[in-house]
Amino acid sequence: MTLRVARLTKAKVEKKIPTREVAKKPSRPKASSRPKFTLSEAQEPLRGKTLNTKSNHPTTELQNYPTTELPNYMIETRGIVKTFKNAAGEFVVLKGIDLTIGRGEFVSIVGKSGSGKSTLLNMITGIDHPTAGQMIVGGTDIYHNMGESQRSRWRGKNLGIVFQFFQLLPMLTLLENVMLPMDYADMFDFDQRPQRAKEMLALVGLEKQASKLPAAVSTGQQQAAAIARALACDPPLLVADEPTGNLDSKSADAIIDLFMKLVSEGKTILMVTHDPSLTSRTHRNIIISDGELIDEAISRSLPQLRHRHMLEMTKKAQRVTYQPGETILDCDQHVDNLFIVKSGAVDVMKKDDGREQQLAQLGAGEFFGEIELLRGGKAIACVRASQEEPVEALTFPRADFLRIIEESPITAEALGKIVETRLKENRANQSKSRRDEMIVDGGPPEIKIPKG
Repeated sequence: MTLRVARLTKAKVEKKIPTREVAKKPSRPKASSRPKFTLSEAQEPLRGKTLNTKSNHPTTELQNYPTTELPNYMIETRGIVKTFKNAAGEFVVLKGIDLTIGRGEFVSIVGKSGSGKSTLLNMITGIDHPTAGQMIVGGTDIYHNMGESQRSRWRGKNLGIVFQFFQLLPMLTLLENVMLPMDYADMFDFDQRPQRAKEMLALVGLEKQASKLPAAVSTGQQQAAAIARALACDPPLLVADEPTGNLDSKSADAIIDLFMKLVSEGKTILMVTHDPSLTSRTHRNIIISDGELIDEAISRSLPQLRHRHMLEMTKKAQRVTYQPGETILDCDQHVDNLFIVKSGAVDVMKKDDGREQQLAQLGAGEFFGEIELLRGGKAIACVRASQEEPVEALTFPRADFLRIIEESPITAEALGKIVETRLKENRANQSKSRRDEMIVDGGPPEIKIPKG
């Protein structure tokens, strides 16, 4: 109670003894000494941020980062490496991570314990330092030419963090917990902060619980309060570390519904989770294994594979680009690779007497060639890039594919079902094609039943 009273009377103390508080704060240059960047409409998220010409640490670092890229990505990692050293030697936790996350995306990160996902999260939030590489968040290079204190101020204004165990201060009410980041980041006028905190609590459905201590509400409500606290300074990016790990299924669904609402309003959310039911609701699911990222096209197309097999495919797959309309597989061609569509779309065609018929169209995260690889024989259909745009595909060699499928019975079973379904569709299309030909030719011959 004493701590709470002291914080609430902070404004009065500052008015009575202004010199004591001002002396502790670093001096700020006047507005006239801070030339502002000219930002285009596409760079609106950076409007109002300035470059302090009197400091060696720019508050918005744009060096080595083309301004044309700013609207596209909220997070961009370039070759991030993290190495830990101890008496036993060196241990590389992150091995050259290259990742981009767009503004307004809801992205989940999954991986086994020790895979490096928590370390990657610490790199993105500026809590830990990479051994090598570049981390750009919201257009700001948060490690080059930025000191620890500046990084803390940047984090307070641009980043909201939601912890698995809530991390609410037990002696403060929910309202005061939500006000705390505004005090530290010096955001909003002092008299406006209580109202701002009430609005954030109302956003998560806790307006009636504002005066209660954390221990007096449920764990789901505590997590909702933690989210309200993360939103207090209106950051464009939220990072959540296992936000539903200690919640029941109903409370977890409510938290994810809230995240989806925030994303629809323009927030970017990065969430670490082990729950497959949650990853299915995010825009993207990024898997990290042994300090390396698994190609998203592979994880989407073959989700039953073990992570080590996904990583092997990521390393061995060849990336090939096909121009619009270019043939990828010709009919009756020998198939030596599994093809996974990474971007664009491909048309699966059937040729009959010189005429082409489209059987299906496959998009990103879908594959073809598995029927021929599993059953042998030549291509049962033709595949070409669609006419709309180029196609980027991953090709994986036959021998390695068959070995991995043999080592993964669950994937083999799932592929077997896909093969049967596609063969049935192929036979149905052939039957329909024959019926259409008979109709064009005048229909089937008349069968006469002899009399008597």
